Amino acid sequence: MGDAVNFDLASVFSAVAGAIPDHEFLVWRDKRFTYAQFAQRVTGVANYLAGAGLGCHTERDTLAGHESGQDHLGLYLRNGNEYLEAMIGAYQARVAPFNVSYRYVEEELLYLLNDSGATALVYNAEFAPHVAAIRDRLPQLKVLIQVADESGHDLLPGAVDYESIVATAAPAGGLPEPTADDLYILYTGGTTGMPKGVLWRQHDIFISAMGGRPFGSNDAMQSYAEVAERAKSIAGHMSLLMLPPLMHGAAQWAAYNMITMGGRIVIPDDVERLRADDVLRLVERERVLSIPTVGDAMARPMIDEIETGKYDLSGVISITNGGAPMSPAIRNRIRAALPNLLLMDAVGSSEAGQQMSTVATEESGQSPVFNPQADTTVVSADYTRALSPADGDEVGWLARRDLIPLGYLGDAAKTAKTFPTIDGVRWSVPGDKARFLPDGRIELLGRDSVTINSGGEKIFAEEVERAIAAHPSVYDVVVVGRPSERWGSEVVAVVQFAEGRSASDDELVDVCNQHIARYKVPKAFIHTDKVVRSPAGKADYRWAKSVAESNLA
Repeated sequence: MGDAVNFDLASVFSAVAGAIPDHEFLVWRDKRFTYAQFAQRVTGVANYLAGAGLGCHTERDTLAGHESGQDHLGLYLRNGNEYLEAMIGAYQARVAPFNVSYRYVEEELLYLLNDSGATALVYNAEFAPHVAAIRDRLPQLKVLIQVADESGHDLLPGAVDYESIVATAAPAGGLPEPTADDLYILYTGGTTGMPKGVLWRQHDIFISAMGGRPFGSNDAMQSYAEVAERAKSIAGHMSLLMLPPLMHGAAQWAAYNMITMGGRIVIPDDVERLRADDVLRLVERERVLSIPTVGDAMARPMIDEIETGKYDLSGVISITNGGAPMSPAIRNRIRAALPNLLLMDAVGSSEAGQQMSTVATEESGQSPVFNPQADTTVVSADYTRALSPADGDEVGWLARRDLIPLGYLGDAAKTAKTFPTIDGVRWSVPGDKARFLPDGRIELLGRDSVTINSGGEKIFAEEVERAIAAHPSVYDVVVVGRPSERWGSEVVAVVQFAEGRSASDDELVDVCNQHIARYKVPKAFIHTDKVVRSPAGKADYRWAKSVAESNLA
């Protein structure tokens, strides 16, 4: 077969669209786009960006891992066709798009757009007031593209209307030729610290997480012809409900996996809140095959509605979970309601791509266990060696080699720390504690940044959350540490009960005692009306910590 091609994300989409132009690609509200129609709009966006002078100014081979030579386009959007059009259009123009959380307040937005050095921003009209409030402090921000929505906000001075650019003709010199070295930028969620821009070569993220290595295979695709042929052979068979926000890496990865399968993406009408009844009617109407979720925040309202029995979900073949843990109680309810469904859990991160997965079975509140990919292992706590199943109970760091990011944008020191070289091999070590089991599977213990050191013992917040979530009255829970004179730091649970339900602290302690050692059981349970999570469903540990500490006061 000769040398395998190096892929770029714009050409991947073009190859598929060229092979199956008349197949439906995206459905949202009253809009239905074929691959050809979508590709036309994508190219219009690319033409506009290139015509505005945006693109690549310094090629990759002269840059360090934490540097970028491209213009950056912020995607400050809710889900919709515009998100994927702007993202793929940017790739075509050699502009690097990046995700902007639509939950950010103005100061956070200012930090992100400065940290990224964004020269362009595409944003929903509802966010125009936030953009207007900070634009005079963003001298590098030259291009503003506003997507009309129900908010009715007028165009900002100097901004262009998104719909007016999707038919832009090619600039005089035509579009540039994208390369495999062009950047894929993904900003971390910032639920534990300040967000960081993770820089990937497009080829590496495509093979690692975006469909370049077909599901269930260890072999990457070798050519654009193979990508096109594979999409053509199964075109029209796969469909996915885009429930998570596209500003979340896992959602972008899922979208590209659909593209490589010649599949169809269906977006719920309401992109501001999860309306489980509307969503399930949509699943039924469009015969959606696969539903991705992000932990209990998405899965719980869905299973509550599924259990009413009002929907024909016989077409659904899989629910995949990633980005936040799904509690055993929810998992078991899904399995009971939809026994023929494939229920999968995947582990990955902005800094490592996809690493491990498992097919769910009946379970309790124990730590989750996964089957690692060939390129995933555990490295020792002191970063000196890669561990193996023979190392027994030794706790180390979940790590991945080979196709990993170049670094963090503008941060050489953090790049060196997260991507260390051990015995001549460069690894991605984002900060998840893990250990090997004797059978070669990996037990995931949790993020080190939310590990609680109480009385000299290390306690993993996620492990305690799983134990508490096993109580049927608990709707949601986040566990954090707060200062304690006796323990240094004590375990505290911030708990939201299901509507009309409650439980005493003693009952919550009892359920914990069934799953975790006594020293891990929270010293306090704080009740809240609503646990705060990111729009992607990830726990907001900064919020939970402030609740725990103010409760102590």
